[in-house]
Amino acid sequence: MSKARPTIYDVSELAGCSIATVSRVLNSPELVKEDTRETVLQAIDELGFIPKADARDRARKGIGRIGVITPFFTLPSFSQRLRGIASALIDSSYNVSIYPVDTLDRLESYYTTLPYANQVDGLIIVSLPIDDPSAERFKKNGIPVIFIENHIPDFSSIEIDNYFGGQLAAKHFLSKGHTLCAYVGDTVLPEYTLRPEGQRLAGYRDTLRASGVNLSEKYIKLPVFPPRDQAEQVHELLDLDQPPTAVFAATDDLALQVLKIARQRNVQVPEELAVIGFDDIDIASYLELTTINQSLGKSGKLAAKRLMEEIENATGLVENIFIQLRLIERSTT
Repeated sequence: MSKARPTIYDVSELAGCSIATVSRVLNSPELVKEDTRETVLQAIDELGFIPKADARDRARKGIGRIGVITPFFTLPSFSQRLRGIASALIDSSYNVSIYPVDTLDRLESYYTTLPYANQVDGLIIVSLPIDDPSAERFKKNGIPVIFIENHIPDFSSIEIDNYFGGQLAAKHFLSKGHTLCAYVGDTVLPEYTLRPEGQRLAGYRDTLRASGVNLSEKYIKLPVFPPRDQAEQVHELLDLDQPPTAVFAATDDLALQVLKIARQRNVQVPEELAVIGFDDIDIASYLELTTINQSLGKSGKLAAKRLMEEIENATGLVENIFIQLRLIERSTT
């Protein structure tokens, strides 16, 4: 005789709390104290409790829903990627729901509710970390997840090589004869995001060093997040006795800040200062910014298509797709 499926009553008993508390953890976890929430989640995991699993199956017979969990969704690089996701879904039977992240609590809330709330058929998680228990809950509840800019074992992903991006920038500056090279990036990012800039800096520094060019600390500026002191630190770079002749910025947004300050100081670009960004957002082409292209729209489209395949076929096959980075040379170098 098969064992009965665990119920919310079983979870309540094991966790030593009321059914209302269990329900609150599943639907509004931010309203529950952290220790209570963890106790309930442990009970859910231990029992293998899957609420209303049949509701998701019924939903899949009609219009489906793909969720996208993303930070900074108003920034150009993220909105460009979201456009790629949306474009892949236009002729499909899926709608898209955006779950913006602005705090660690909000991210953890999504990881708590979405495995059980029957709101999505699959998820795309963009540039965000995930802990093992949360990843396992999505698996156990049959919700396919694909990651963008993150590699999680046993999950499909769309990835880039940030170290190689730094190498591309360094090689381009070296090919132009630059020896006074600088870097501008973000060092204190929100705790709920990934930090790819470190690899970009490492690839940049190592490649310069291999050609005999030292990237000294005075040429590295890492403004804190939010970017309240970017301008001040770029001014510090340009005020050096030997100011850099080339700046690699960790993002196009930072590169545009550098260009703005150069213009304010009447520094000629690229004659006196060459600038490279990273991302290739739409405005980069308009402003003739040399940048590292990571195919933002393409990565979003690939993620959505791969996720739809996983939802509809449920093969369990894992595919890690790497997007090839390209340096796009324009007038700032």
